[in-house]
Amino acid sequence: MRILHTSDWHLGRLFHGVHLTEDQAHVLDQLVDLVAQAEADVVVVAGDLYDRAVPPDAAVTLLGDVLERIVLGHGVPVVAIAGNHDSPRRVGFGAGLLRAQGLHVVGPLDPTFRPVVLADAHGPVHVHPIPYAEPTDVRIALENDEPRTCDAAMRALTAACERAPDARHVAIAHAFVVGGEASDSERPLAVGGADTVSVEAFDGFHYTALGHLHRPQRAGGRENVRYSGSLLKYSFSEAEHRKGVLLVDLDADGATSIEQVALTPRRDVRVVEGAFADLLAGPPPGESREDYLLVRLTDEGTLHDPMARLQQVYPNALQLQRSVLALGDGDGAAPRGHRTMSELDLFTDFYTHATGGPLDPDARAVLEEVLRERATARREGGA
Repeated sequence: MRILHTSDWHLGRLFHGVHLTEDQAHVLDQLVDLVAQAEADVVVVAGDLYDRAVPPDAAVTLLGDVLERIVLGHGVPVVAIAGNHDSPRRVGFGAGLLRAQGLHVVGPLDPTFRPVVLADAHGPVHVHPIPYAEPTDVRIALENDEPRTCDAAMRALTAACERAPDARHVAIAHAFVVGGEASDSERPLAVGGADTVSVEAFDGFHYTALGHLHRPQRAGGRENVRYSGSLLKYSFSEAEHRKGVLLVDLDADGATSIEQVALTPRRDVRVVEGAFADLLAGPPPGESREDYLLVRLTDEGTLHDPMARLQQVYPNALQLQRSVLALGDGDGAAPRGHRTMSELDLFTDFYTHATGGPLDPDARAVLEEVLRERATARREGGA
């Protein structure tokens, strides 16, 4: 069986104030074409279909168009799960009606844990969709008070997936596996740091299709537990990533062979560095002036309105840095930016700055609970 594994579309994403819908549609056209060209038997989307709980109209329209072209146009089933950016109830709307057409979208946890049953010439393949869920949601769904961390919750969920001995088994999950390489554009999965899961949680599956981390990579060093990576580069920290999808061939015994297929973006995301005058001369051959750019200037003197002048040459220059103005901690390291900090870290840093002392453990526990409740409300209500 040939599986096309993709994840983290983040439809409706803004990148430094730029709407990326046209860029996302550009690469999704390639993905739809690849489904037919590669003769995929199923497409799995491992979460974060949307970038936020209440997506813009254009994002909803784009998702509907892409899924219709795959499922009805090519006759290929799709199995998708909600990620931590999605509202489970919204993405799971009409799931029972859509299932008959070959579109299996799992938003809230299904307490039956029934797999999507597919088959090829070698027999059945059971696809187990495990949408992102907070440990609290897992405790309710399983009627089990034990899971208190993301790892314990994931182990409980995978244990609840019945694995028939005569079938091959594929898991789809949205999680941060221990040891994974993160990017700046990923929202933390949990408040308080207990957001990672161990790769052993996926023991017993022939292949695990993961979402959440935006760099394509093995999880826990295992060949058959993989992140496909995000659809596009969603931060400048991802400038060196090679974005695409994974084609996974599952043989009669459940062994996998995996190929990454690159998708070509409408505009690349790049970091360029150099002297102001050199950059104003334009890009060298082979580089596009239309790409989304982070520009790092090495000049030490005063520059007059550098961003406006750069944008006359590079219209999609989005961020400007002056290396001479960078402040480190004495060892050459850049300061920790607020964009890379969690809400918990931002508050505790502010508290320490304002009071001169650390937040005590009881107050921190209360804050963590408030932030968890806020995150749940945001996912469901779009706040």
